[in-house]
Amino acid sequence: MFWQLIHIIDIFLWLLLAASGAYILFFALVSLLWRKPISRLSSYLESQVLALRAEQNYTYLILYPAYNEDRVIVSSVHKFLGQYYPYNGFHVAVISDHMQPETNDKLRELPITLLTPVFEKSSKAKAMQYAMDQIKEDYDYVVILDADNVVDSNFLEKLNEVCVKGYKAIQCHRCAKNNNNDIAVLDGVSEEINNTIFRKAHNRIGLSSALIGSGMCFDFKWFKENVHKLTTAGEDRELEALLLMQGIYIHYEESIPVFDEKVSNKDNFQKQRLRWMTAQIQSLLRLLPYIPKAILTGNIDYIDKTIQQALIPRSMLIVLTFIMACLVTLLPQTWYLKWWLLFLFICLSLYVSTPRQLRSHSVLGKALSIPVLVWKMLLNILKIDRKSTDFIHTTHDK
Repeated sequence: MFWQLIHIIDIFLWLLLAASGAYILFFALVSLLWRKPISRLSSYLESQVLALRAEQNYTYLILYPAYNEDRVIVSSVHKFLGQYYPYNGFHVAVISDHMQPETNDKLRELPITLLTPVFEKSSKAKAMQYAMDQIKEDYDYVVILDADNVVDSNFLEKLNEVCVKGYKAIQCHRCAKNNNNDIAVLDGVSEEINNTIFRKAHNRIGLSSALIGSGMCFDFKWFKENVHKLTTAGEDRELEALLLMQGIYIHYEESIPVFDEKVSNKDNFQKQRLRWMTAQIQSLLRLLPYIPKAILTGNIDYIDKTIQQALIPRSMLIVLTFIMACLVTLLPQTWYLKWWLLFLFICLSLYVSTPRQLRSHSVLGKALSIPVLVWKMLLNILKIDRKSTDFIHTTHDK
């Protein structure tokens, strides 16, 4: 009886972890699918159509929600203003929340709109809502960037080439701009794995990309009509749900990099993951009630997004699977094979999802930091408040 109970628990835990592992493995393999090349004639005709559309450039509102970002915001905005795009084709607005007067004075010297709201409880959603209320001009698209984001000088030129194809929601390729220690490198690798699984692979089979909080571009009218529906600190997940409920496809553009500063100490890592885990739980609870309607209407994107929110975080998944494999191996019964196979498939999935330039021995060596980071994430479970709307700010290291 005792061993039967242990075996039932063993099977239950394996199925729980295997469900997340199977999802990751499937999309890791999808990312390897061969994409049929476009014929020369089709490519030529498409280029001619796009050239005609691109004769009149779209206009862009660039929003920088900046909470306590004195260290990075001025240099980021100054860098962005060096765009090759026509000067009257874009405008930058910084929402300065809890920043120093000296920082605001420097920002006022730049040709931008500086907004200085006072929130009782700050959040990125509130900052974007405030900006859309205060800015009266109309634009074609709105771009959301974090205060630490840096883009190339041809960012808007390349983005405009994508927008002329008619997309209403675009996620650019967010990638690491720093690799100063093991944690920053692992955070950057994790970001690229996300890009492969939740963006590139999804688009490859016609599903919407996941959003990531910055490097996002939306139809201006749609964004203005929907931004006030955001209520939590997981604004990117809420935006995804709104888009998918309305049947709007999210395109991932791998060729447009947005360089993002990665966390480089354990405390910031823990804060960041607590914010993400809280947002994931809140998003799952908000998505579940609409699943029956999504099934009836065949909204595969929405169903897929709900499944995503139920997945176990990858770093926790691989460590927990390894621990279980080791523990079960010590038992007299031969139950360990399925655990080691699951561990092998998860490792394979992560390897395949990692860009080739990052598959080096130096990067793999940094994986020794993963157990400590996973422990930090497990501690976060005790702190999750599914009803909390508080903004958890991640500071930048000096």
